[in-house]
Amino acid sequence: MTIKVSAGSAFRRPASMALAVALILGCWGIYARISARNALSKEAAESAVPLVEVVRPSRAREAESLTLPANVQAYADAPVYARTNGYLRRRLVDIGAHVRKGQLLAEIDTPEVTQQIAQAEAGLATAQSNATLARTTAARWSAMLATDSVAKQDVDEKVADAAAKSADLNAARANLNRLRQLGDFQRIVAPFDGVITARGIDVGMLVAAGSGPGVGPELFHIASLHKLRVYVNVPQAFAPYIQTGGEARLRIAEQAGNSYAARIVSTSEALDQSSRTLLTQLEVDNSRAQIRPGSYGEVEFEFPGGGGNVRIPANCLLFRAEGLSVVTVDSNNRLQIKPVTLGRDFGKVVEVAAGIGSADRIVVNPSDSAVAGVSVRIK
Repeated sequence: MTIKVSAGSAFRRPASMALAVALILGCWGIYARISARNALSKEAAESAVPLVEVVRPSRAREAESLTLPANVQAYADAPVYARTNGYLRRRLVDIGAHVRKGQLLAEIDTPEVTQQIAQAEAGLATAQSNATLARTTAARWSAMLATDSVAKQDVDEKVADAAAKSADLNAARANLNRLRQLGDFQRIVAPFDGVITARGIDVGMLVAAGSGPGVGPELFHIASLHKLRVYVNVPQAFAPYIQTGGEARLRIAEQAGNSYAARIVSTSEALDQSSRTLLTQLEVDNSRAQIRPGSYGEVEFEFPGGGGNVRIPANCLLFRAEGLSVVTVDSNNRLQIKPVTLGRDFGKVVEVAAGIGSADRIVVNPSDSAVAGVSVRIK
């Protein structure tokens, strides 16, 4: 049997297939466009809700330590200058020598002072002779006055002359004592037990009395090492905990693993206005000479914790005209503005005494335009 196919039906079949493909492509394009529009609308809706980062407050510890940089100095540190002019006759100690109080360090040759002492001694003898003669004369004239042998005016003059000669004697004696004391300054002695840390003179050098510019270098520099002074600047937040007699620990960087007991002996009792710190002085026993004066150290203090207070990063605070506050996120992801009362300031972290709890979610770097009730997304 022969089947006959018309030319019209042969052309209609490819046309139907092309139409079907066109419809499919059209539907896919419409679907893709609708999907993109819906995704864009969703993204725009999400972008309209602010994205915030939150942190949880941390509880303050029962006790905490604070480590501060410290300046270590000798308990006593003094330069030694000459009190008389002359040439250095001999030097008995050098840098690094351990000396005792009153120990002879050097001697100065002062020929001028020696001659002045001899002159003063002669002057004292002359004054003493004149005073003796004046007293004898006054006594004789007073005796003659009793028999009216001399005038009273002459007697008064002799008595006054005897008083003047006595005053001259006292002045000559005082001058001699002054020169003898000046002669004693030929001997340079240690003012206290310590170590010679510097020497500015040598035998034969000319030394001048006094100190300061234009006078000359110091003869010696002495430091007492058996006990050290340690100075620390304590921030204002911790100043109330600094009490005289309190304990601390001193650490030196080059002595890893070692620490030394330090005791608070005094404070400046006032905060420095530029740094808001309290200058604190501590003492450290250095009888074994393990610490060198002038070292850089660190002092560790133990302070009580904040009790029930919580701590948050300092960049969570919001400063407004009505006062200090923080921005929190509630269970419905809406903003809440809560006023807070601060405790201690630790720099990057602050202590909050009232206003929030450890369960609150605190917004980091809140916007100044934050409004309560606004919905947000958590980053």
